Amino acid sequence: MVFRRRDRRPPLRAVAEFLWPRGGWGRAFLYVKHRIRRLPDSPERIARGIWAGLFTTFTPFYGVHFIVAAVLSRLMNGNLLAALSATFFGNPLTYVPIGVISLQTGHWVLGSQPVAEVDATLTDKFLAAGSDLWYNVYAIATGMPTDWSGLEIFYDEVFYPYMIGGVIPGIVVGTIGYILSVPVIRTYQHRRRRKIKAKFEAIKKRAELEAVNSPHAPSGTKPPGRTSRVLRPD
Repeated sequence: MVFRRRDRRPPLRAVAEFLWPRGGWGRAFLYVKHRIRRLPDSPERIARGIWAGLFTTFTPFYGVHFIVAAVLSRLMNGNLLAALSATFFGNPLTYVPIGVISLQTGHWVLGSQPVAEVDATLTDKFLAAGSDLWYNVYAIATGMPTDWSGLEIFYDEVFYPYMIGGVIPGIVVGTIGYILSVPVIRTYQHRRRRKIKAKFEAIKKRAELEAVNSPHAPSGTKPPGRTSRVLRPD
């Protein structure tokens, strides 16, 4: 396949690079920023895609953020690649702060009591919910009794408040990203066009000079210069 890696990474290495890329998250953000800037689309459509990607990171739909961002970008007529790239705002370094903000906001909107030590138990609750889900799928497949009580607690205490509370900070962060990205992308695109135009002009002038100075060029195209005087005997 065209996009398949030539060197197959071991599973542990893949997990380690997901948590911490080779060049660090700073280099990864710079890479995503340059990729977004070079997208061949209008600044407004790219910014709408960024809005969709940033908003998606505040939703509890982990594992399908790409799908959610793609759907939102499609509904907003935004750039799909920009939406997918902007979802990298949600990463192992920001998942916990995003989750805490969304969960606390959700409990505030719903008027419910937040769970104590949310920042310390949020990851554990997601992992426990995933474990319960796989156990119940295995139980259904093998005919064993299922137990959905853990998932019900997770839905009431975490997922539903997270989903409701992520709307407000998601809109705020997405709107800030939209407002900041439009002028930055427009300026970058204008500067890049000027550089490309100047480069083509330089190549065109170089080609013209080479054509003029070529020994095979017609005599009329050679630049005027000193002509040698032929001395005739008197």
